Amino acid sequence: MKTFVGIDLGSTTTKAVLLDEEERILGRGITNSRSNYKTACSVASEEAKIDARFTLFRREFGDGELNADAEKFLSELESSFRLEQFLEQLDDLEQTCTRLVTGPRFEKIGDGVKAALAEVFKRLRGESAAMYAPGAERKSDFFRDIAGSRYLSLSEEVGREMDVAYDVMLNVYDKSIISVENRPPAGSLDEKFARAMRRVSSGSVDADLGKKAERALGVELEETYLVGTGYGRVTLPFSKEHIRSEILCHGLGAHMMYPETRTVLDIGGQDTKGIQIDANGIVENFQMNDRCAAGCGRYLGYIADEMNMGLHELGPLAMKSSKPARINSTCTVFAGAELRDRLALGEKREDILAGLHRAIILRAISIISRSGGVTDQMTFTGGVAKNEAAVRELKKLILENYGEVTINIDPDSIYTGALGGAEFARRAAEGRLEGVV
Repeated sequence: MKTFVGIDLGSTTTKAVLLDEEERILGRGITNSRSNYKTACSVASEEAKIDARFTLFRREFGDGELNADAEKFLSELESSFRLEQFLEQLDDLEQTCTRLVTGPRFEKIGDGVKAALAEVFKRLRGESAAMYAPGAERKSDFFRDIAGSRYLSLSEEVGREMDVAYDVMLNVYDKSIISVENRPPAGSLDEKFARAMRRVSSGSVDADLGKKAERALGVELEETYLVGTGYGRVTLPFSKEHIRSEILCHGLGAHMMYPETRTVLDIGGQDTKGIQIDANGIVENFQMNDRCAAGCGRYLGYIADEMNMGLHELGPLAMKSSKPARINSTCTVFAGAELRDRLALGEKREDILAGLHRAIILRAISIISRSGGVTDQMTFTGGVAKNEAAVRELKKLILENYGEVTINIDPDSIYTGALGGAEFARRAAEGRLEGVV
């Protein structure tokens, strides 16, 4: 099966989308950009391919509403596959840790540390099946979070038993996990799926479902054409034919999600873009902030750090405000000082946050205005589109300035740029690049 890949290398996250020949989304993948775009590109692409496999399973099972047996099978298969991924990275982490303590720095204690590491990883493997059993709860899906918390607990336990200092075990982990995280995925994706399938099929699985899953797994996903976009696109070893600007990709991606869209607002990690597109999704005009990341995702991340909160907590808390504060600036440089001053004066956190969200959207409205204003329909994309307080302020300000306008917000809006990139890839493979600059 031919697939067309779009990669959006954002400053915070890297996204990938796979399309098939009929312009249908096969899979999506996302990961932290982690200042290593090569690894981020590989991880996001692999996650999109994994998602594509499950799309093919669902199509083989009948698409639409699946019966309970099919849903159970897919749930167990996904858990089994994630276990395969975890064990692969666990092996990599153990080998990296062991190599580290083989050097001259550990000459006197190396053997003891190696023995302790072997025991820690043995226990970690023993726990892994339960961690990835269907229905098991995990606080995170990132390898570093899952393996790290258990490694630290087990290192303390094993260290006491084997008389190895906990600080040494911690130091070995801290140095090794960075290398492991910055290595692209290894091993064959299909082989991992095959092993996961065998594990699931050894249980009480309907034979017909197993055969259908085998057929879906036998479909080869051919990467026919790839287009890269986003903040980090220039770091990729792509020829210019395989690179498109974020503006073009977001415009086309928004058009694919909502064909009647004429105005696009994208607030990402590093910039805000106001884009005007025609009936074919081709960009007619645009404006973006060109000097700093004020009012973008990075700014909200800084605010979250200043308030000792998670980024995902900002919106819900701001929604509780009954009297939003009037914020004078969205400049990241001054944000910390202004926050501390306002808190010291007794202003409520929710009121400060509500004011900050309004200030961010006011800035975005100004950018849209310079691009040509808001026309019906409008689509809001980017990571900030998931922030309910930002959405609330956008709706209020659009109503105040432009009246009743349809505002589209797709649950998967963070993938808009990658979706546009994938469609450009599909068109390039077909020799259709009209309107591309």
